[in-house]
Amino acid sequence: MALLGFFGKEKKESLDKGLEKTKESVFLKLSRAVAGKSKVDDDVLDKLEEVLVSSDVGVDTTLKIIERIEKRVARDKYLNTSELNTILKEEIASLLEKNQADSGLDFSASLKNKPHVIMVVGVNGAGKTTTIAKLAHQYKTAGKSVLVGAADTFRAAAIDQLQVWADRVGVPLVKQQMGSDPASVAFDTLRSAVAASAEVVIIDTAGRLHNKINLMNELSKIKRVMEKVVPEAPHEVLLVLDGSTGQNAFEQAKQFTSATDVTALAITKLDGTAKGGVVIGISDQFNIPVKYIGVGEKLDDLLVFNRFEFVDSLFSSGQQGLGK
Repeated sequence: MALLGFFGKEKKESLDKGLEKTKESVFLKLSRAVAGKSKVDDDVLDKLEEVLVSSDVGVDTTLKIIERIEKRVARDKYLNTSELNTILKEEIASLLEKNQADSGLDFSASLKNKPHVIMVVGVNGAGKTTTIAKLAHQYKTAGKSVLVGAADTFRAAAIDQLQVWADRVGVPLVKQQMGSDPASVAFDTLRSAVAASAEVVIIDTAGRLHNKINLMNELSKIKRVMEKVVPEAPHEVLLVLDGSTGQNAFEQAKQFTSATDVTALAITKLDGTAKGGVVIGISDQFNIPVKYIGVGEKLDDLLVFNRFEFVDSLFSSGQQGLGK
């Protein structure tokens, strides 16, 4: 299985660096799991299960991965422990296949809809505002005209922060006063986008989960209003999750996917955590493609997710095999 070739060298280096903490943690644990072992046996598989669960892959997804490796062991009769990281890469990439967003898709790819409307959801603190800024920057850098709408009117800080980022990126922001109707902001944003022939519209929404019914009603209303201006909008509902929260990110995903039709995921803050395995578990458990991953603070540090590149960065090492 060819694992490389999608990213340029610079982006692959950013991914490697961003996943460094997770990778170091995983490799240390894997090395201990296979210490003194020459072949993959039940004991190694038990320890591998512990490694994956402790890396926040999640129990259900871990069991799927172990089952796949058990089948490989049964089929091949003898697997050397030095091959374990290669097998892991292959089986995890295969597991994620059904949830892969358009492979190789980047920000310069042509869009089916004009404007292409992205509604961004997620709890406050997950990196929603910076993800919107990074998306706007990436699309703008790719030559597309971008408009951002500040429909998180629940917090004045959310509007102010978005304005700072919009100014930094150099894209227009449509906003109203704090406490305004979020659907009204979304309506104005789309009207402005159509008038200006904008190609990409990114709408921020409130990130509170204390009352799921209110959240559901609010997001539904925003959608209905947007459809009046741009039929079938939003074309994408992007849920932003903080990867550093590990299992808590699963709970957030559960809450938001039950409140609205999430079509894609962005998992942020992977550079500051050893819990990068959460990307694998969330993608598998929710059957929603991980479209973007955040691996740093810079505007270019939002990468289009590619499962091959991801598992290669996570499970490759300078070592020539774990068992050696």
